[in-house]
Amino acid sequence: MTSFLSDLDGLGRPLSRRRLLKAAAGTAAAGLATSLFPLGASAAEGIVALVHTQAAGDNGPVDSMIEKLGKLAKEKGFETRVVYAADPATYETIFRTLGDAGASIIVSTFNEVAEAFKALAPEYPNTKWIQLFGDPIEPALPNVTTVSYDYYLGCYLSGLFGALVSASGKLGYIGGISLPPLNADANAIKTGATSVKADATLAAAFAGSFQDPAKGQEIATQMYKSGVDYIQTDSAATDAGIIAAANEGKNLMVSAISPAQYKLGPSTVISLVSLDFGQSLYNEVTRALAADWKGGHIGTGLGTGVIDFVLSPVFLEKGPEALVTKAKEVWPKIEAAKAEIIAGTLKVPFNTNL
Repeated sequence: MTSFLSDLDGLGRPLSRRRLLKAAAGTAAAGLATSLFPLGASAAEGIVALVHTQAAGDNGPVDSMIEKLGKLAKEKGFETRVVYAADPATYETIFRTLGDAGASIIVSTFNEVAEAFKALAPEYPNTKWIQLFGDPIEPALPNVTTVSYDYYLGCYLSGLFGALVSASGKLGYIGGISLPPLNADANAIKTGATSVKADATLAAAFAGSFQDPAKGQEIATQMYKSGVDYIQTDSAATDAGIIAAANEGKNLMVSAISPAQYKLGPSTVISLVSLDFGQSLYNEVTRALAADWKGGHIGTGLGTGVIDFVLSPVFLEKGPEALVTKAKEVWPKIEAAKAEIIAGTLKVPFNTNL
């Protein structure tokens, strides 16, 4: 049985209110415990919780994680709790409530939960903690796994592909927030592009949020007006606005992140630097269910089933004929470069300086 929770305090008020956390922390924690593990429910042992820090409905990472957790729960027969932690002020309260209730595995998302993990995981040694998209913890904690993604390798292939299919040689990149891994993604696109077209250019920008489609559309519209005709997205729910901007023009292309985005731009989403957070969650929870599980850091790159660069099958059916023809023509070069990266014969710099 899967529970999807939005009101976490059990008091009819959103738990994200700082006043509630400060003035009635004990009551909030009790209310949260009741909502997560109702009175009379079975023991929490065996429950796997996903605490996501970006909203669902993103046609991307969060939706994928929720779907794959539900799939694995049916296969393995465990219960789940899915919690949206919208406010960083609630992180520790949510994690502590889950730990106090004895949840066996807690999965959470992105860099912002790192400090809460470091603070609480030692207090709950019998809980297995998994941070998807996180840096290694030093010193390592035996009951914590952090997972990083070499997304920049796929972005290199995107830059290579973009330069080969672009009529203008002007590429774009729009990320959610300027973080070291995302800065590296932008640099890898430019490196890939200039490796096959020396005069290719890259316009890079950040929306300031992973959940602002309107801002994404605004930035993308400006880029397309400046002559950019290929944009790589890297901004979760913000991507929807970038795709919408491409849909308003002619022969404009987007390389997105999730197959769920094909439907948003059947004739504009030409490719994906795919980061399958759902598959990553599936892999890591499956590992954590084993008795011999150990914490540590896991790096995930091309050839793992989690990160890839793929050509959209929908675009091949519905995209502009000339672009479809060009994409098919250059794709063998992309596959060759991918094979070289996986084999280690092609080294892509991880450069975080913009």
